[in-house]
Amino acid sequence: MTSHETSRPSVAIVGTGFSGLATAIGLKQAGYDDITIFERAEGVGGVWRHNTYPGAACDVASSLYSFSFEPNPHWSRPFAPQAEIQAYLEHCVDKYDLGRHIRFNTEITEASFDDATGRWTLTDDTGARHEATFFVAACGQLTRPSYPNLPGRESFAGTWFHSAEWDHDHDLAGKRVAVVGNGASAVQLVPEVAKVAGELTVFQRSAEYVVPKPDYPHQRWEHLMYAKVPGALKAFRGAWWTIGEYVNPALVSNWSSRAREAWLAPILAGTKAQLRLQVKDPELRAKLTPDYTIGCKRVLLSSNYYPALNRDNVDVVTEAITEVTPDGLVTADGATHEVDTVIYATGFQAKNFVTPIKVTGLGGADINETWQDGPAAYLGMNVPGFPNFFLMYGPNTNFGGGSIIYILESQARYIVDAVRQLGRRRAAYLDVKPEVYDEFSTEVQRRLSTSVWATGGCTSWYVDGKGKVTNNWPGLMSEYRRRTKRIDLDKYVVRARQLEEQAS
Repeated sequence: MTSHETSRPSVAIVGTGFSGLATAIGLKQAGYDDITIFERAEGVGGVWRHNTYPGAACDVASSLYSFSFEPNPHWSRPFAPQAEIQAYLEHCVDKYDLGRHIRFNTEITEASFDDATGRWTLTDDTGARHEATFFVAACGQLTRPSYPNLPGRESFAGTWFHSAEWDHDHDLAGKRVAVVGNGASAVQLVPEVAKVAGELTVFQRSAEYVVPKPDYPHQRWEHLMYAKVPGALKAFRGAWWTIGEYVNPALVSNWSSRAREAWLAPILAGTKAQLRLQVKDPELRAKLTPDYTIGCKRVLLSSNYYPALNRDNVDVVTEAITEVTPDGLVTADGATHEVDTVIYATGFQAKNFVTPIKVTGLGGADINETWQDGPAAYLGMNVPGFPNFFLMYGPNTNFGGGSIIYILESQARYIVDAVRQLGRRRAAYLDVKPEVYDEFSTEVQRRLSTSVWATGGCTSWYVDGKGKVTNNWPGLMSEYRRRTKRIDLDKYVVRARQLEEQAS
């Protein structure tokens, strides 16, 4: 191995969503070109490529849900629809010359670290092997659809699919449609489905806090202002960042429910006012009123969800589904709801941060065994025993308020610094120290134990079956940015290369 190869590490990235592209762009801007990005689909975009259901859009303002280094003054609306976000990511690939680094239709099934060489070997679904110094898993938290474990689910004689795997060949016009779930995807697709379905039944697992969505078509003068007036778009982005950062203390601090609600009073007032103004039927309004602390589950943005539920062809069922039959869905009260189509808007397998990749580290350690008590990672990125391995959007990096893109940029900068520092030292690898990992994990869980997600009285994908908050960060976005400003090698074991390698 030459000294040039030693000082210029290679990087393998899995995934071409915002996570993978942020890392690749950061590396290229830092002068690194030995980058390979593996994508199981035939195009970029990740979650924004796969989620094409009617009404799919961002529920974070697009001025903030975009890269700070690549602002877009031409969003059609404050909250861009799916197709525009997909086009934005494709634009970033073209502008930053990432296309030549991407291997499409290539799903990585295994990744193993070689103790002797200090390199990762990634194996794809054809059996081909790829080597790299660094392995970055940018798979995301919300990529693998989750279906409810319902008896007889596959016996349904009609058409059924997940919202993230929308069947565009299936015509819903005039059909009896069931939507299972009422989370972030459902509040977007239900208004669209209600317009065409003969009958629509929404099976609600628990009521949600729904805030009016300040969305509208941008006018030409706004596009001109954002494009021509220095600082205008940055100020708009900053305003949305500030709103998100304002929300976070009420979610993560050790406050009472009353204190949380007082802090979030403007948001809470908006949810209550919208519910009262848009839902006149007291029985339906009661069904749609949450019974837990605001923020315990993701607060949803929509101005047309409640009106859709008021339609004559729409019904809301709050009884739990107990069984699926060939004809429809059976609920706990014994009623059978006969339908032609079932749409599962039931979220994702949010705890499987590297699934379906089998990841093995030092001594053949399996990451799933390391995570048998629940996934964790130092700063959401590093796991001891898995050198030169970084997770993007890993455990405890999600936020109740703000934009994950801001966090992904923080992580990308941290990874670039790690690559740079390893190259400068001509070292074999760096591996977070177990005691650092343990101390960090203890701190995170201690702080999260009094957060709204742990104490707010709800069940959500943020928390695993043991009550451990595995997905969310315990502080502010600004704290995460500060703590990931640069890598502290004192927190890592840095292994030097063998003398014969250095001499070769």
